[in-house]
Amino acid sequence: MRLRHFGQLPYDDVYQAMQRYTAQRDGSARDELWLLQHPAVFTQGQAGKPEHLLLTGDIPVVQSDRGGQVTYHGPGQIVGYVLFDIKRADYGVRDLVNAIENAIIDVLAGYGISARARPDAPGVYVGDAKIAQLGLRIKRGCSYHGLSLNVDMDMEPFLRINPCGYQGMEVICMRQLLGDKTPGIDEVETKLAAAIADQLNTEITDSVPATLALPY
Repeated sequence: MRLRHFGQLPYDDVYQAMQRYTAQRDGSARDELWLLQHPAVFTQGQAGKPEHLLLTGDIPVVQSDRGGQVTYHGPGQIVGYVLFDIKRADYGVRDLVNAIENAIIDVLAGYGISARARPDAPGVYVGDAKIAQLGLRIKRGCSYHGLSLNVDMDMEPFLRINPCGYQGMEVICMRQLLGDKTPGIDEVETKLAAAIADQLNTEITDSVPATLALPY
């Protein structure tokens, strides 16, 4: 798996790059993991319902082809896009979801945060509060989109939506649990990449340093 670190990039640009890569890749193409942040944006999944957008204000809403309902991305949140050939790896979609959730749980455990997955609602939770979101699309046997992990961010925008379609769901970030002990984004990204590779039974063979240039 190739790991690509990006800085902060607009959602639309990265979304289109993921689509292009997935459309053009063949059976020999490398799996890739993209780690980055987005400027403030709400994204609506394929099943998204307008009633879950409460008061979006000045934050744009972008329609996406991932699964799920509405969520928020913003600075201080790690977004990970998993471009993985599940057909080649003989993975089911549920296997991929479990692997991503377990990777996040392992990373949080390393910081003393006890987290869990829920069978009824994809994502990772601390108690009943959501700390990481999942949304995937499978096309031609390959995945794109992925996860977002709330590290150290402004949580107010989550109050403007029903997160992932759940009215009143509490959403938290690592800063609220760890305070001044909250690690930096770069550190969490490094641990998350290693955990995802481990859960997917692969290894990161090369890592592309942070860049604002999209590869596809």
